[in-house]
Amino acid sequence: MLFLILSIICSVTVGVIFKITRHYNCNPTQIVASNYVFALTLCYFIFKPNLAEIDSNAPWNIYLFIGVLLPVIFLFLVASIKHMGIVKTDAAQRLSLFIPILAAWLIFKEEFNWYKIIGLSIGFLAFLFILKKPSNNHQNKWIYPAVVLIGFGVIDILFKQIALYTALPYTTSLFVVFAIALAVSLLVVVYESIIKNAKLNYRNFLFGALVGLCNFGNILFYLKAHKAFSENPSTVFAGMNLGVIILGSLVGLIFFKEKLSKINFLGIFFALTAIIFIVFSQFK
Repeated sequence: MLFLILSIICSVTVGVIFKITRHYNCNPTQIVASNYVFALTLCYFIFKPNLAEIDSNAPWNIYLFIGVLLPVIFLFLVASIKHMGIVKTDAAQRLSLFIPILAAWLIFKEEFNWYKIIGLSIGFLAFLFILKKPSNNHQNKWIYPAVVLIGFGVIDILFKQIALYTALPYTTSLFVVFAIALAVSLLVVVYESIIKNAKLNYRNFLFGALVGLCNFGNILFYLKAHKAFSENPSTVFAGMNLGVIILGSLVGLIFFKEKLSKINFLGIFFALTAIIFIVFSQFK
């Protein structure tokens, strides 16, 4: 259970760090690029991937797709936290689990039971209610959490496809993906430096180090939690998604004084309920 709690804390802390960076006029692209420097380094020394095993038969098309998508969605995550807050962004990110479930139903023709159907229906309502803006707020940037939801859902599908490629350890594939994501991020940093005259700042590097540490910690502890609960993966699945929404909501409301309407609170309740239904569906 300790690994699961640590994974939840690491996930929410990423949002907290980006919320704090707003007060230091930081460059999110430089933070994201620095994050991958540290995540890649930690991945290499802790997972010790055997790079000699990587060959032309590896799923390079999926690696490239995820490698490009990760930093792009990360930047949308930053924008969502900035404009919509930690509570709504974390809830949207966790509701992204419905994208691979829908894909399994519509594309891979997986059989559905009533628990999944009810869970998906409630999850759709949850997303609408969470993004509902107060009537006096004309700055509702709903597009950012919407892209976060869809983006992380697609990334989840692609990572599941990588997991099916058993010729390479999952952690080795993860290293390759991080390397591509770093290369893409650095290209954007160079573009901004040359075209937009963006200045490099040590603060971005320091915040990126913290994000990279938490980003990698989230993955490491999540994998360890799955190993510890190998006979009951639904516990990890439910605990992670419920835990992030609850802790993210508490942090956003208590420490950052984010304002939510009654409809938004109802949406968070629906999100928790939807995840519980999806967990029940695993036993049927």
